[in-house]
Amino acid sequence: MENRREYIEKIAARLKEMDHEIDELEMIADKAAEEVKAEYRQQIQDLFLKKENLQNKVTGIREASGNAWEDMKAGARLSWEVLNDSVKSSKIES
Repeated sequence: MENRREYIEKIAARLKEMDHEIDELEMIADKAAEEVKAEYRQQIQDLFLKKENLQNKVTGIREASGNAWEDMKAGARLSWEVLNDSVKSSKIES
């Protein structure tokens, strides 16, 4: 069983990787034809919102008392999966 610090570090590393993925999508959007640029921008904005949601869950885990953070891991895991799937989907569409 991993401890809270290890879990937070693991999620932080994943978020950093996700930043690079989103940066790549922004570069693709910048080079896209005008007629699809707005759609790319909307997808990227949605990714930022999902990332922010995950960051808020990590903050909650960091601030949780006792073993309450263990109960919060499922929500963070789900948020990660949603964000990760959304980035993969956005890359496929680009």
